[in-house]
Amino acid sequence: QVQLVESGGGLVQPGGSLRLSCVASGRTFSSNAMGWFRQAPGKEREFVATISWGGISTYYGDSVKGRFTISRDDAKNTVYLQVNSLKPEDTAVYYCAARVSPGTSSRTDGYVYWGQGTQVTVSS
Repeated sequence: QVQLVESGGGLVQPGGSLRLSCVASGRTFSSNAMGWFRQAPGKEREFVATISWGGISTYYGDSVKGRFTISRDDAKNTVYLQVNSLKPEDTAVYYCAARVSPGTSSRTDGYVYWGQGTQVTVSS
């Protein structure tokens, strides 16, 4: 059974940082693109970042460019999202997702596997 488990969320002050992790089990995703999305209350799920197999390509949503960094460690079957310079509008549940193809996608329907999410709250 494939599972994606996120961790690293929490309450942080504006301007702070967090490192989100997503550990995959049940199969290896080294040949697959991975992504992060987020969803705030009352809003649609929003694309945050994606990384291709091997980490060759990365893409980011406009609202997080320059502040967030996606990376992967295939030896650990883990994807990370370093989130810096956090703003209150970054508050959301952050989801990790995996594709069944090596190329990236910013569309939610491009991903087959999803984690349960980790809450990030930015507030003073």
